[in-house]
Amino acid sequence: MEPGDSVENNEPGLKIFCHNAKSKYLSHIWRTIMMSLHTDLDNYELYDGKSSTEVIEKHDINQRSWRFNWFGIKKNKQFHINLFEDTCIGIYTPPYNNYNYKMSMTLTVLDLLKVSLALSGTIIFWASKKLSRNTLFYYATGITLGVTFSILILIWFASKFFGRGKTMYVIASIGWAFSSWVLNGLWQNAQFILQQYKEYVIWYLIVSSVISFIICYRIGPITNSRTKHIIQWALQGLGLAMIYYSSHFHEASLSICVLLLFVYNFPMIAFHKSKKYW
Repeated sequence: MEPGDSVENNEPGLKIFCHNAKSKYLSHIWRTIMMSLHTDLDNYELYDGKSSTEVIEKHDINQRSWRFNWFGIKKNKQFHINLFEDTCIGIYTPPYNNYNYKMSMTLTVLDLLKVSLALSGTIIFWASKKLSRNTLFYYATGITLGVTFSILILIWFASKFFGRGKTMYVIASIGWAFSSWVLNGLWQNAQFILQQYKEYVIWYLIVSSVISFIICYRIGPITNSRTKHIIQWALQGLGLAMIYYSSHFHEASLSICVLLLFVYNFPMIAFHKSKKYW
């Protein structure tokens, strides 16, 4: 498939849609290709891979494993495709379904989300020194982390009720996986949760934010210079990571990171001398 194509399918079974990799040009750094599935079906399976052979292998393995979907991807209806890699999406519909669906492909010449990610990373990298010493940023970050990771605290407290036996080790071993699963489920159903349980969500945010603020206030802003340097380096690393992953053209995004590091660490004395010489 190519951008602008639209393919309808009226047959059951496995249907594979592939996109061939394109050449890398600097003007394509923030281009995005999206494949969209148009269907009202709920009972279907999705597979992805680098080739049609890989998709078929994943499908065959699932068919031999009592219908447990080992390699299927989430039932999204929109897929962001890497422009510079061969990509295949397989759709399997059972014979007893109303299996009519359509797959289309669109091209975004300038993905504003990716551009925003790169710009945000640049701002965070460049302002890391000021942010690491800013009291408001300290409280905002503390409250955000407190709300986001409160589920981990709940799991830790729940593990205390089981003592130090085998059950505790089981919970400790699956704690991260379980919390990741819960957070993923909350993200996937965020709109439904906000509509049906709006009051509970608001109270949860208020209570967890207040608790996080109290903890941050009790600890107080960071005063140690070495700790501030560590926070600054962490913010710079976060900013560079955001720039790097803002594009599938990793060679270009890595070049931006290297250029940013060079400009940031370029001696001002050398700059003033070269300016004076000029």
